[in-house]
Amino acid sequence: METNNILEFICNIPKAELHVHIEGTFEPELMFEIAARNHITLKYRDVEALREAYQFRNLQEFLDIYYIGSRALKTERDFYDLTTSYLTKAASQNILHTEIFFDPQTHHENGVAFPVVFTGIYDALQDAEKNLGIHGDVIMCFLRHLDEASAFATLQQALPFKDKIIGVGLDSSESGNPPHKFVRVFEAARQAGFVAVAHAGEEGPVDYIHDSLDLLKISRIDHGNNSKDDALLIQKIAQQRIPLTMCPLSNLKLQVVKDLRHHPLKTLLDNKVVATVNSDDPAYFGGYLNENYIAIQQALELWHDDIITLAKNSFEASFIDAAQKQTYIKRIDTFVSDFNAS
Repeated sequence: METNNILEFICNIPKAELHVHIEGTFEPELMFEIAARNHITLKYRDVEALREAYQFRNLQEFLDIYYIGSRALKTERDFYDLTTSYLTKAASQNILHTEIFFDPQTHHENGVAFPVVFTGIYDALQDAEKNLGIHGDVIMCFLRHLDEASAFATLQQALPFKDKIIGVGLDSSESGNPPHKFVRVFEAARQAGFVAVAHAGEEGPVDYIHDSLDLLKISRIDHGNNSKDDALLIQKIAQQRIPLTMCPLSNLKLQVVKDLRHHPLKTLLDNKVVATVNSDDPAYFGGYLNENYIAIQQALELWHDDIITLAKNSFEASFIDAAQKQTYIKRIDTFVSDFNAS
């Protein structure tokens, strides 16, 4: 395989991103800019000192600094600028559709009301579709280290915006926070018309994946690495076309895997699982979507057909309607045909 050829192929193939936390796209430069205009002093002396702090041994150490950064976000403009920065980068990487997570409970604890957070994000998505040609949807996540009552309160805050929010998710510290904490919240969210997803099997055991599917009745698994430990689960999610939104550089940075050569993505693809590649928290983990594709391609020696499958999976796994999915998938076919002819 020619290195330049496959890199060009990855960078230019149309794709979707389905697992990205908007708070995790907060680049140090923008963080310092927004903190300054909000008269907030960060604990780091400059951008480089902040970058040096991005050395994590586990998920909790990452979350500690992630929540520090979120305290700089106060106004609709802040969330608009943060989202626009990500969408500009995404469009430059030939991402045609993205489904963005946001964590309203984090901002509520910082004294920022739900409408302020959501309006800034949503307005940026609307403008980016007009100006950059990238389509985006929003998924609201519950923080699993908080209690059920807090999640229910957040769901109530979201209801006035439910025509603009496609789903609910579950994120934050997986260890010690099993899915069954939130069964009633997810049932209420589904009844309100939201689709459901959840982080499962990243740090948590494979049982968390089973419980997310069986108890929370999710339509898509975020991460799902530990499905590799259960052959029957792999068979189930492959047959039922339940997607996994996997995040290679995140897994490496947080030491979910010690070496990307041991990442389960290729095994899952070979077992016909609808696995996808995503960036998770790219400002913290050293790469946006193309960098994740490139890293996993090099580690697992993926070929062009694998990249095509991953790109098509990204649209199949999305929550857009079937006709729009086919439109995007046809754009992949056209790209591949043109690429091979050049």
